[in-house]
Amino acid sequence: MIDWTTFGRVDADGTVYVKTAEGDRVVGSWQAGTPEEGLAHFARRFADLVTEVDLVEARLKSGAADASHSLSSVKRLRQQLDEAHVVGDIEGLAARLDRLAGLAEEKAGEARAAREQARIEALARKTALVEEAEKIAAESTGWKSAGDRLKEILDEWKTIRGVDKKTDGELWKRFATARDGFTRRRGAHFATLDGQRKQAQTAKEELVKEAESLSESSEWAPTANRLKELMAEWKAAPRAAKEAEQRLWERFRAAQDAFFTRRSEVFSARDAEYKGNLDKKQAILAEVEALDVDADPRGAQNKLRDAQAAWHDAGRVPRESAASLDRRWRAAEDRIRVAMDSAWRKTAPQDNPLLQQMREQVAEAESRLERARAAGDQRRIKEAEQALSSKRQFLALAEQAN
Repeated sequence: MIDWTTFGRVDADGTVYVKTAEGDRVVGSWQAGTPEEGLAHFARRFADLVTEVDLVEARLKSGAADASHSLSSVKRLRQQLDEAHVVGDIEGLAARLDRLAGLAEEKAGEARAAREQARIEALARKTALVEEAEKIAAESTGWKSAGDRLKEILDEWKTIRGVDKKTDGELWKRFATARDGFTRRRGAHFATLDGQRKQAQTAKEELVKEAESLSESSEWAPTANRLKELMAEWKAAPRAAKEAEQRLWERFRAAQDAFFTRRSEVFSARDAEYKGNLDKKQAILAEVEALDVDADPRGAQNKLRDAQAAWHDAGRVPRESAASLDRRWRAAEDRIRVAMDSAWRKTAPQDNPLLQQMREQVAEAESRLERARAAGDQRRIKEAEQALSSKRQFLALAEQAN
């Protein structure tokens, strides 16, 4: 507990004094209670004053307050302290306020320096923006990007504060002049495009006619490539007038869509066919894989021969399924071949009808190859050549083994 009699007193007639270095000073009168209560009352006023000083100090040190405003508050409090109707450590609070005044002056000086630095930086930024705008106005031919950049410069300009009014006005006049100059030069450029637009319209009409002539083509690959080339030519050509450009584009796009829609329908039907072929081959393969080659290798060989014909007649399958399906087929063939090899070793050559069967299979494979070559079907030719090579190899191995 603070002994407020250290800082003040109440005389017999109720006059309240605060003790200072210059002597006791009257701060009020107390008639409502005991002298101790009177001192406590004026001490609370002093505490309120201390709280105000605490708040000013906290805001000043945290940077939340303007240093100049804080300095004004400190000076006001320091001036009021000499006549304040309070009881407390007047000299201690005065010394504290004097220190705060020094701190506030220091921070106010720093703030002034910061504002000056900010003014210099703001001036440099606006000067750089003006110089960039002048360069764009004098040199740029990228009309859209340059126009967009001038808008960005204007938006950035509006965010920059701190330049004095006179200098800011001079810089703005330079920027406005540059922007107006660019606008006039861009307008002159586009004024020369009218004739070019008519030429562009003629060129694009020719592209549209060719695209429309190709829309019913069934030569899928070359037509698709040509339409892509026409699209590239369209993009490279200058733009026609807005309405003509839109009308020609709609015709051009419709011709492309008509072709690619038909192609998609054909490819979808082909994919469906390939999917059906895949189902057939998977069923054939499942039967071959289920053969009990150990119990009846000759029967398995006969069934494989029938399955091979059905396999080739089943047709093409989706590309993503072909490789794995072929691997399974070759594995099934190899399994039967190994079983047949084992059976041959147990049978005298003159009693082995399987050699004759394999020779017949080779002959059948040669016949299938000839039919494929006659039809000119490169896919079937390739498959027949692979099948013939495989069968000849198996036959040679079988003949060696016997």
